[in-house]
Amino acid sequence: MAIVPYKDSPDPKKQQVANMFDRISRRYDFLNHTLSFNIDRSWRRKAVEVLRKYSPRLILDVATGTGDFAVAANRIEPEKIIGIDISEEMLKVGQQKVEKLGLYEKIEFLIADSENLPFKENTFDAAISGFGVRNFESPVVGLAEILRVLREEGHIIVLEFSKPESAPFKQVYHLYFKNVLPFIGRIISRDKAAYTYLFDSVRFFPSGRQFLDLMTEAGFINNEMIRLTFGIATIYCGQKPKSWG
Repeated sequence: MAIVPYKDSPDPKKQQVANMFDRISRRYDFLNHTLSFNIDRSWRRKAVEVLRKYSPRLILDVATGTGDFAVAANRIEPEKIIGIDISEEMLKVGQQKVEKLGLYEKIEFLIADSENLPFKENTFDAAISGFGVRNFESPVVGLAEILRVLREEGHIIVLEFSKPESAPFKQVYHLYFKNVLPFIGRIISRDKAAYTYLFDSVRFFPSGRQFLDLMTEAGFINNEMIRLTFGIATIYCGQKPKSWG
């Protein structure tokens, strides 16, 4: 079953996701930080600290959205970060953000499809993606594309929502994600489907060991995960093989 934002729309998931993020782009950052109680900022910082030990010079941020992960990754002082997304309006917000921060020479944004990246093989030292892989039409295809554009022995860091497994936090989380978050999100974003889709996309998306299996299927090795905040989110790490292709 395909999880899509607008169940009555005939458009493919990719187009629906782009339309959804275009609609909520101006309120996205506020909602993200508010609904996560700003914990999402600390998750990105932890993911960037994992990335730091690899000292990447050129980083690809896949499904960059408004560029929060790219901005966070700039702390490790790479030479360049390129963020791609299918939502033009989200990228406009990201561009305003990096210009305000004076990072427009370090962070570049491009409209591009994560499952058909406009880059040559063996281009990037590292790739990151924050809360975007579950929006891919095909996660395995998207991960395989990221693998293709990474240099041999390059690394991927994926930050994604996951599902807590231990009571009582599991039940509290489910209640908040199913009822409270969509209600507040609908009022502020003015898009009825957006935050209902968020719950469904997290609920049905493979997490934990299942996501590591997807990374392995896509071709990554040395895959591991770091659970965050009782399992609400997870950092997934992987590496491109030395003798790829």
